[in-house]
Amino acid sequence: MKKLFAVLLALLMVFTLVGCSSSKEETPAPAEGGEETAEPKVGVILVGDENEGYTYAHIFGIREACKALGIADDKIIWKYNIPEDQTCYDMAVDLVENGATLVISNSYGHQSFMQQAAAEYPEVTFLACTGDSAAVSGLANFKNAFPQTYQSRYVSGVVAGMKIKELADAGALVDQNFDENGKVKVGYVGAFPYAEVVSGYTGFFLGLRSVYPDAVMYVKYTNSWFDVTAEATVGDELMSQGCVIVGQHADSTGAPSQLQKNMEDNKYGFTAYSVGYNVSMLDVAPDVALTSASNGWERLYEYVLKNWLDGSDIVTDWTAGYEDKAVMITELGKACAPGTAEAVAEAEGKIVSGELHVFDASTFTIGGKTPTSILGDVDADFTPETECLIDGYFHESEFRSAPYFAARIDGITELN
Repeated sequence: MKKLFAVLLALLMVFTLVGCSSSKEETPAPAEGGEETAEPKVGVILVGDENEGYTYAHIFGIREACKALGIADDKIIWKYNIPEDQTCYDMAVDLVENGATLVISNSYGHQSFMQQAAAEYPEVTFLACTGDSAAVSGLANFKNAFPQTYQSRYVSGVVAGMKIKELADAGALVDQNFDENGKVKVGYVGAFPYAEVVSGYTGFFLGLRSVYPDAVMYVKYTNSWFDVTAEATVGDELMSQGCVIVGQHADSTGAPSQLQKNMEDNKYGFTAYSVGYNVSMLDVAPDVALTSASNGWERLYEYVLKNWLDGSDIVTDWTAGYEDKAVMITELGKACAPGTAEAVAEAEGKIVSGELHVFDASTFTIGGKTPTSILGDVDADFTPETECLIDGYFHESEFRSAPYFAARIDGITELN
């Protein structure tokens, strides 16, 4: 992947050329004569802008899909920094009034407002990414989408496990890195205690333990998707408790930047390594960033925008994983252990072939026992009453695109 800041700079230059800005919204100029053009548009509602990793990944994905399909910039109307409140509904209505026949949002908190607009404008398709209510909404024009990120979380955990094994084999771990039972401490910066985060951090932990079984993990929440200061603080707290790896399901560079600074200052007498999310963290943490779990949103947007161009329907719940190159990890950092690339390739290959299932019930316990049943909240009432542990593994993202693995397995402790 290109280096983050270089990519962002190039992206900002493109925005300047097409008259974009990082303001709250961008709507098309009126057509000559003072009337809006009747040409169909795509409207995009974003919770952040190009300076926030998760939203940047969506912007990049949409632009790449448009490039592949020959869709002109002036067919896309962008709304930036839209909060998860009634503003989202207002923006959705504004997009429709400005000619959008497809409206996309990129944050879970936008979903209810998108559904409200979908009910009022049945001729327009509304796609709420990371949502989970489309299938039970009764609205044919309301859709959800989410990639199988738990797969890339698992693989990023393999990278972390390889690093711990290298440190352990070299005798480079310090007493602070072990708990009272002699297990290596790992930390994780979580945004919210939602199934999306739980599914991701569990996948990460299982990937890590597939390489280094004697590990425990501590999860601490920031209660925000994007808060540089809070993420840096939580990353520092986890390191202060001896965590030698700090993963994240949060959207800023706060935690890896803090780990890099701690290493440079020798703050705790050991180095903690970062596994990020969305984008490579090597620019801000060149000595401690190992990799990041990431999503190929362009795969979704190629599918969605092609169907929009063709006038075809979009599936109610879109999802895809490694097999479709919809998830991946970013480039490996120089701090990665020897043999990591080979271990990653092996894990990815087994996921694609079906030999490896991330939530294989034989690889974890709940309450000290191997689970024989794990329910998921995929029914119309959103209560955990659908059996998802079938053929020995939890079938994530098969009943619904958005994650629904919310079980708390042994070895992981939530600190909040």
